[in-house]
Order: sequence, then structure tokens, then C-alpha cells
Amino acid sequence: MQSRKWLPLVAVAAIAGGIAYFAWQYSQSPRLPDGFARSNGRIEAVEIDIATKIAGRLKEVFVDEGDFVTAGQTVAQMDTEVLVAQMHEATADHRRAKIAVEAAMSSVQQRESEKAAALAVVAQRKAELDLARKQRDRVDKLAMSGAVTAEERDERHAAYFSAEAALKTAEANVSAIDAAIATAKSQVTQAEADVDATQSRIERLQADIEDCTLKAPRDGRVQYRIAQPGEVLGAGGKVLNMVDLGDVYMTFFLPTAEAGRVQMGTEVHLVMDAAPQYVIPAKVSYVADVAQFTPKTVETSEEREKLMFRVKARIAPDLLKKYIKSVKTGLPGRAYVKLAPDAEWPADLQVRLPE
Repeated sequence: MQSRKWLPLVAVAAIAGGIAYFAWQYSQSPRLPDGFARSNGRIEAVEIDIATKIAGRLKEVFVDEGDFVTAGQTVAQMDTEVLVAQMHEATADHRRAKIAVEAAMSSVQQRESEKAAALAVVAQRKAELDLARKQRDRVDKLAMSGAVTAEERDERHAAYFSAEAALKTAEANVSAIDAAIATAKSQVTQAEADVDATQSRIERLQADIEDCTLKAPRDGRVQYRIAQPGEVLGAGGKVLNMVDLGDVYMTFFLPTAEAGRVQMGTEVHLVMDAAPQYVIPAKVSYVADVAQFTPKTVETSEEREKLMFRVKARIAPDLLKKYIKSVKTGLPGRAYVKLAPDAEWPADLQVRLPE
């Protein structure tokens, strides 16, 4: 029973100790002069999922979680056996299509040669018809004077009609050859289209094969291996998750009065809880135009002051590149924002970076 009497006292002591600790923690934070604002935040970076473009089996993964990768570095390989087989098939079809073009062009040349010969025949038939016409007319005149027999006259007329029919046949043959030439040329066009289609298929397969080699789009660090070799993934299946260490920022919140004074490019100094001895320079890259969390009512000025706006302070890429091996995301810290352009940073908040 005695021990139970002491429990409330112990609880009160623990609470008092906690309050004292947090008061001590607050007292350790730098006292800010006018023209500055302070907020808590967390270091974040742009996350990128490295995923497959087409469905397939994951063959190899060349990086592990925590590894640094550079832009263009091969990080994983999909199996390409089926695509390579399709490529061989498309290449064979491409060769056949080229041969078909050559055959169609030869057919056109052959038909054009036949047309030249047919035109020569037409010219010959025209000459024969002209001769038959003259002979017919001459016989008709002689027949009027009785110099030739009716039989000879009939023979000349028959020869004329025969020559006329032969000319029409020759001209019809030319028309048929023209139609054959048009057909042969359409075959050339079709064969050339087949060549273009197979070439496009080859280029598409080449692109698919290249896309099976997964590469890092930017410099960064691998966070998670989502898939393992041997797994079959669908189109868009995630293999790795990485963070872009060239785009690192801290997200924090400021109340209405302070957020309203923040402009794009405003100077910010960051202090990480894990390394309070360093002060990292950054600049505001985003200020929300809508409050991120709002009280139920904003009818009074006191309530409006509770509106909080999200702010992002981005660390310069050149600075990140210099210390890229030390960059870690998820670290909590504090952001100090310079609200007044003519304000001077306190000595304990001057930029201090690792040597």
C-alpha cells in the first residue's frame, strides 16, 4: 500500500523532469533577433522509381540499397531472349521485303520493255493500215473505170479491214501492258512499304531491348530494392527506388505573419539535429499559396494567426555535389529564415560546413 501512495508523486516528478528537459532544449536554441523566423523540418529529396517499360523477367540487379549511382549507370537488366528472337525474325522479314522490292522493280522494267515492243508493233500496224487504205482507194478508182475486177476490189477492202483490226489489237495490247505496268508499280510501292514496316519493327525491338537495360536517370542513392532477379514484372514494374541527391530540400511550416514575408530565393540556414556544429545554406524554392492546416474558424485575428503555410528550402546543387557522400534524407533539423533583407545572421548561425 505504501508503494501505491508514492506512484502519483513519481508521475509528477517524471512530468516535471520532462518539462525541464524540453525547457533546457529550448534554451539551447539560438536566440533569434528581429527579422528572422525559425521552424522545425526534415531533409527530403526527390524520389525516383526505376521501373520496367515492358513486361518481362528480371535477370540481374547490379546495385544494393545504399549504393551511390551516377546518371546513365546500368543498375539492372531484364531478360531479352524473346526480344532477340523477335529481332532475328524481323531482320529476316526485312531482307525478304527488300528482295520483293527488287523483284517488283524488275517486273516494272520488264513490262516497260514489253510496252516499247508493243508500241513498235502499233507503229507497224499503222503503216500497214495506211498502205491498205491507199491500195483500197486506188482499187476503188480503177474499179469505176473497169480496170480491175470486183474480186480484186474485194481483196483490197478485206486487206484494209484486216490491217485496221490488227492496229486495234496492237493498241489494246499496249493498254494491257500499261495496266500491267501500273500493277507492277503498285507492287513496288507495297514492297517498299513492307520494307519500311519491317524496319520500323526492327527499330521498335531495338528500343525495347535497350529499355531492358535499366539505367539511373540521375545521380543519387539507392533506397530500396523492390524486385529480385528471377521475378516476372509487368509493364511499369518497379525494380529500384532511388533519391536524387541533386535535388535536396527541407520542408517546414511558418505561420501566416511570417510566411507572408517569405519570397522565392529568401536566404535560409539549416541546422541538422545529427550535426548541430554545421550550418548549411539554402534558399526558399516554394511557398504554399494555401494554408496546409486550418482551424475550424478563422473569424478572429488570433485564429488567422494559427494558419500555417508549407515552405521548401532547397540546397544548392553545387554544394550537394561537393558533399554528396554525406547527404542523407529524412534527418530532422531546424530552418532559420531571413525575413528582413537588411538583417545580419547571428554569429552562431553563420554558415559552417565540413572541411
